[in-house]
Amino acid sequence: MELGLVGLGKMGGNMRERIRRAGHTVIGYDRNADLADVHSLEELVGKLSAPRVVWVMVPAGEPTQSTIDQLAELLEPGDVVVDGGNSRWTDDEKHAEELAAKGIGFVDCGVSGGVWGLENGYALMYGGDKEHVAKVQPIFDALKPEGDFGSVHAGKVGAGHFAKMVHNGIEYAMMQAYAEGWELLEKVDSVENVREVFRSWQEGTVIRSWLLDLAVNALDEDEHLDGLRGYAQDSGEGRWTVEAAIDNAVPLPAITASLFARFASRQEDSPQMKMIAALRNQFGGHAVEKK
Repeated sequence: MELGLVGLGKMGGNMRERIRRAGHTVIGYDRNADLADVHSLEELVGKLSAPRVVWVMVPAGEPTQSTIDQLAELLEPGDVVVDGGNSRWTDDEKHAEELAAKGIGFVDCGVSGGVWGLENGYALMYGGDKEHVAKVQPIFDALKPEGDFGSVHAGKVGAGHFAKMVHNGIEYAMMQAYAEGWELLEKVDSVENVREVFRSWQEGTVIRSWLLDLAVNALDEDEHLDGLRGYAQDSGEGRWTVEAAIDNAVPLPAITASLFARFASRQEDSPQMKMIAALRNQFGGHAVEKK
């Protein structure tokens, strides 16, 4: 099938390549002309056959809103817009309503996989009406990992981004636990090879995970993370997860504590946040601050 893809950064560019490898046609637009196949949204829409599917992969907030506003004026009834960025689920409901007024479908999709998704596939959580999801399904199938798992129609509009938000909240807490353990191991005199302790956990332990593998990768590159500043940004989903927990009276002590630990990292050069920063760089290509 044909897909229009808006946003060809670290995630979008690799997604375009994976979809093409599956035999689909992707026409990509990005503000960076060196990355783009076309030079405007108008040209992108004009090159797609109806009914069109356009996937938006730009930063949440105003960039996503602006892109959807423009597409609403360019697309036709029967077309579908997919928001694959990290938008807040409440924005999805508004976008779906705005597009529905013009007969255009909307699907929200939480995407996880970072810079490794091109080869490993992307975990996908999507929300929307079944008829709209069905129009995008070949693309979901191309992006997901091999096998029976890795993608889910999570529910109504907003469900995809809500599920991805909770995923990222869990990710915050898992990274924080690894970081705290790493700092404690580094602190004591008796443990002389912290990196190899982490490596030994990769097989046969209940805490083995892809994040642990990435922690070992980071320590192989910089054994004591001396080159990093102990500062870790939060991209929004952790805050939204805690806010949703408050709204629904659900206790989230581990996730909440991990979010506040990131805030603390902005007040001092935190050893734990060196590991958090290293992990975020490993799985998502997120920027780190060097000393």
